Amino acid sequence: MADKTCDVIVLGGGPGGYVCGIRLGQLGLKVVCIEAEEYGGVCLNWGCIPSKTLISAAHLYEKAATASEMGIVVESIRVDPATLQSFKNKIVNKLTSGVRTLLKSTGGELLEGTGRLITPDAVEVTQKSGEKIRVRAKSGVVVATGSATIEVPAFPFDGKSIIGAREAVSLGTIPRRLLVVGGGVIGLELGMVYQKLGSEITVVELTDGLLPGIDRECVKVVERRLKKLGATVHTEARAEKFERADDGSLRVHVAAKDGAHVVECDVALIAVGMKPRSRGIGLEELGVEIDPRGFVTTDDKCRTNVPGVYAIGDVSGLPMLAHKAMKEGEVCAEVIAGHAAGKDWVTVPAIVFTDPEIASAGLTDEAAKAEGYETRVGKFPFAALGRAMSLRETDGFVKVVTDTKTGRVLGIHIVGPNASDLISEAALALEMVATAEDVALTVHPHPTLGEAMMEASAAALGRAVHIANR
Repeated sequence: MADKTCDVIVLGGGPGGYVCGIRLGQLGLKVVCIEAEEYGGVCLNWGCIPSKTLISAAHLYEKAATASEMGIVVESIRVDPATLQSFKNKIVNKLTSGVRTLLKSTGGELLEGTGRLITPDAVEVTQKSGEKIRVRAKSGVVVATGSATIEVPAFPFDGKSIIGAREAVSLGTIPRRLLVVGGGVIGLELGMVYQKLGSEITVVELTDGLLPGIDRECVKVVERRLKKLGATVHTEARAEKFERADDGSLRVHVAAKDGAHVVECDVALIAVGMKPRSRGIGLEELGVEIDPRGFVTTDDKCRTNVPGVYAIGDVSGLPMLAHKAMKEGEVCAEVIAGHAAGKDWVTVPAIVFTDPEIASAGLTDEAAKAEGYETRVGKFPFAALGRAMSLRETDGFVKVVTDTKTGRVLGIHIVGPNASDLISEAALALEMVATAEDVALTVHPHPTLGEAMMEASAAALGRAVHIANR
């Protein structure tokens, strides 16, 4: 078995791993980055980037199909799935090749294969050729193995009619009838793509509402939109089994609070969540602490309980978000290089790319009250904004949650057009410990969607201009 040495081994080339590897290289350390599948991880290959490409295409298709009220008449509009997939793949290939180039440009070495820790400073890699190689690190091993799709035993993936998110972003045809098992982020994002492109969709969610854990007022706006577009939604329901018809379609048996249902579909998308990839890579044998949910336990410097072993990204705990993994990658690299760094952020914003989008930063009103705050909430609807009207996207609002004693912004929640872009201002406000008055006094350009942030903050103070104060 050949041996290789370096300063740091990064096990996993996803958003956390590749960012960590690049930053380590910038800091002068020699890195070997090991990836079992494709560099860029879930995010670039079949998660964030592919799904948002499809979401953008579906949004454009819907806009074009309904543009006649603006005087824009589009005739004979249709979807070409093959061209759409080709467009998506070009974006994915450009970004993944960019990751490889960036890692190499900072002196990193890319090693393709499956890695397993055999000591706290060594990883055995089974390369795709079958050859094994042992890599030793002088300064540490960073575990950035990410997460994997949770499979439901009663619905084994076949890659065609029973699929997960990986297959859902690569469909060659638009399903006539799509069943989405799981009304969380992945299920609704991808479900609404195919709904807009022509699929009849049914959503089955185990809990009493869609998008569990997200501000309920925001979720209600998306629920209304989903149903307006023709979706059937079953909450407090479980998909129990299926039967396959002669034509290959499925009859799925659903047990719900309101009784039993049989849902006929052509494709079932199983989207019940993701799980950390912490098992089977040697961590248990080394005594690395893993919690009951499978997350590797770390401190604020990304260190595990075993000296020299670090963990970042999805494998190290919630939230399982690419931008959180990237920031942890930077922190971990700087810690290993001896710099003063730590996970000391106030908030990690979260986004759901449904229609309309939902974005959140900080505490909900309910969570703030549970922590003992006395709160005041300011809201401003997009329906009152000229810019939203011009876009024909007036559903939703901006909600600002404040502490009545100090005026400090505790949380900002947005449902509406471009919420994913607007939330960055909210994250900055929380990091800067801004008050509602700080945001309200900041001059926001007109006419823009961002004015809703200013007006909602003013509403929390009882002095909004373009809506009646309550």
